[in-house]
Amino acid sequence: MQTKINKVELRNLKFDDYKELKNSMVESYPEMVGSYWREHHIEKLLSLFPEGQLVILVDGKVVGSALSLIVDESLVDKNHNYSDITGKYTFSTHNPKGDVLYGIDVFIHPNYRGLRLGRRLYDARKELCEQLNLKAIVFAGRIPNYGQHAETLTPKDYIEKVKRKELHDSVLSFQLSNDFHVIRVMKNYLEGDTDSKEFAVLLEWNNIYYDESPKLINLKKSVIRLGLIQWQMRQLNNLEALYEQCEFFVDVVSGYGSDFALFPELFTAPLMADYNHLSEAEAIRELAKYSEPIRKRFQELAISYNINIITGSMPHLENGTLYNVGFLCKRDGTSEMYAKIHVTPNEVQHWGMTGGSQIKTFDTDCGKIGIVICYDIEFPELSRLMADEGMNILFVPFLTDTQNAYTRVKHCAQARAIENECYVAIAGCVGNLPKVNNMDIQYAQSAVFTPSDFAFPSNGIKAEATPNTEMTLIVDVDLDLLKELHEHGSVRILKDRRTDLYDIKKINP
Repeated sequence: MQTKINKVELRNLKFDDYKELKNSMVESYPEMVGSYWREHHIEKLLSLFPEGQLVILVDGKVVGSALSLIVDESLVDKNHNYSDITGKYTFSTHNPKGDVLYGIDVFIHPNYRGLRLGRRLYDARKELCEQLNLKAIVFAGRIPNYGQHAETLTPKDYIEKVKRKELHDSVLSFQLSNDFHVIRVMKNYLEGDTDSKEFAVLLEWNNIYYDESPKLINLKKSVIRLGLIQWQMRQLNNLEALYEQCEFFVDVVSGYGSDFALFPELFTAPLMADYNHLSEAEAIRELAKYSEPIRKRFQELAISYNINIITGSMPHLENGTLYNVGFLCKRDGTSEMYAKIHVTPNEVQHWGMTGGSQIKTFDTDCGKIGIVICYDIEFPELSRLMADEGMNILFVPFLTDTQNAYTRVKHCAQARAIENECYVAIAGCVGNLPKVNNMDIQYAQSAVFTPSDFAFPSNGIKAEATPNTEMTLIVDVDLDLLKELHEHGSVRILKDRRTDLYDIKKINP
């Protein structure tokens, strides 16, 4: 490596670079005499796919390169060798409408190794793959150190030892450190590669942003805006008064361009004031009679204000059994019901409530979401199952009477965000209801929690409302940050689970 460098540049290859490209390639492959690209090869590559040919320059001198083709995935899936994939060096396999970026060469001049220049080339390839909306980068990497171990190790054993860092391979170790994973071993891949015993390792990097059927309209958004309603419990004269207050908040959060409105658990409780002369169990069953009209009203609001509404929760009678349920009212006019699965001892004792029995996620125009109600957030299995189904945002309508109860909800919600690499939004009620038994006081601080990594707030809190104050909280969450976290986070919690030792699954999926 030279001692002084003034400038490093990465750009597309030009035909005028050929002489320096050849010199660097010859120096890079001393064990493969005569194995360098001829002028007509480079000329053909540049005519077919100029943006796929990259070079690194140090002080104006070409010291490295990465050359690529676009091929059909079906070609990669077949057993092939280097001659096959390059069309016997004619590059006839290049297909501009293909779906895989195939790397046919990458090298760095020996005098410039150790500067992470190869990593720059790989990062540029990844950017190109994303820009062209290709599924993956694939190539067959040599294993030049394998020849030293061929008498005692099979290629598979050698690869496993390199993965575990028991052995170092100058090519494979580098590829693995750049987030490529092994697909399979290739026999007789590159004729004359004696160091690798003509074995190669087919490697792949998946483009997490690949869109199989890109559209010009109705694209799924990356940045999603959440509107949380921290609801003040107040006396309401009738159902119309509730509707008026609900529409006010929907109007507010939709006015700020929110994609979701989240209401709290049992925010309809003020309507029970008319039934305070009844027992608590009888009063809440009277309240359950309003649930269907409220659902219909929220459906109308979702359409009118072009927003997805998570209706908090309300009591619901079904065949004489009382549940705590809510509705996801989508802006396309459809709705789905969710039920609280874990009911508290208080809900059982005073109201005779029963827990729901369905764990599910919901598809929306903003991706897949999950919804659990209050106490449910304290049971990590639910959200883990939802995360396994691809849930990115978990909504938690809650109602807590005291600060210690709220603390359970808050800290469990934060834990769910971290362990499931997702966003968690919680919204609760504040104030008091002196004329409603068992619903007299509330404590809440609505919030949006995030995973804990460099792309997110250091305390894992995206935003918090003022405690015990009626207000809205408008928060943007970026789903692309979750994709990056799943693949390239400091820790990868979902990927690193020891599913060989334990598993969580639905009993009745």
